[in-house]
Amino acid sequence: MTASSLAAAASDGASSSSGSASAIVAGTVNGHHVLKIVGYSFTKAVPSGKSIRSRPFRAGGHTWHVLYYPNWNRAEKADFVAFYLCLDDAEACSEAVEAKAIFSLLDMEGNPVSSYRFTTRVVNFMEHKKGWGFDFMKRESLEESEYLKDDCFKIRIDVVVITDFHTEEETPLIVVPPSDMRRQFGDLLLSKQGADVKFQVGKKKFDAHRSVLAARSPVFKAQLYGRMRESTTRGAIRIDDMEEEVFRAMLTFVYTDDLPEMKQQDEAAMAQHLLVAADRYNLERMKLICEHNLSKHIDTDSVVNILVLAEQHSCHMLKEACLEFLRLSRSLKAVMETDGFGHLISSCPGLIKDIMSKLSPC
Repeated sequence: MTASSLAAAASDGASSSSGSASAIVAGTVNGHHVLKIVGYSFTKAVPSGKSIRSRPFRAGGHTWHVLYYPNWNRAEKADFVAFYLCLDDAEACSEAVEAKAIFSLLDMEGNPVSSYRFTTRVVNFMEHKKGWGFDFMKRESLEESEYLKDDCFKIRIDVVVITDFHTEEETPLIVVPPSDMRRQFGDLLLSKQGADVKFQVGKKKFDAHRSVLAARSPVFKAQLYGRMRESTTRGAIRIDDMEEEVFRAMLTFVYTDDLPEMKQQDEAAMAQHLLVAADRYNLERMKLICEHNLSKHIDTDSVVNILVLAEQHSCHMLKEACLEFLRLSRSLKAVMETDGFGHLISSCPGLIKDIMSKLSPC
């Protein structure tokens, strides 16, 4: 082989070379829990070194609880508030549980405050059965901040559990996109193409598709394909006891399995109306979403109204959350002085028995 042919062969080899890429990935399972400290000023009476234990919660595939130290555990740090994350199900685990926690103070809108966000290092919680945490912030800083309101503040605990280490190809030959069904059905609702039923809600008319409504709600199915079908083909179906925005949000859920975005200040009021609609049309998942949203807004002013709503629409978990708030709250007297409590006595007298049973010592 001549020198020129060798050079040509080398050139061909260089031009036909190819590359690939891969990554070593730490597999993780994430979860979070929001802890609300109610009656903060009273917790300051807890002696240094003593903690208050939260209720257990699930995150990252394990059960945990948080220890809250209002006055830390050493004299030189008695002016600090501290939190510890502890593994509850250590006895059931046969292998190491390596994880880290991110503690974040939440603002009034429920968003993490970046200046009060602290991350632990990764530790094996099987070896640290008393928990792992640190002094979160000085009480003086907390008390001077805008995030302590009505003697309450909230923190969010994000738990990141390492499950394994594996390799991944960064440039797969075939990429399968995520499901786009929600967007497509949402577009179908907006386009009105093929719509074959109308609803009159207030002054607004809504176009929809019988088959979609029937597939999602047994109530719509009976109304649109059952014995009453003839009366639904002559004109728009009137709905007189629901607001336009509520019906629009419910239709969005029927088509996309998700509620539309709404402002934080509107969430609680809308959730109450949507819960009633979900119960009426037997939309179980939407009902649970509304229960979850309402559970985040339970306070002294709202607990009675939410409790009555939960009782009227068989929301057992939401009812339990309200009763638990009353059991733990130091504001029971203020709750009993609200107009809603008087309404509770007249409209749902059976709930008074439930409340007294919950509040009575075991």
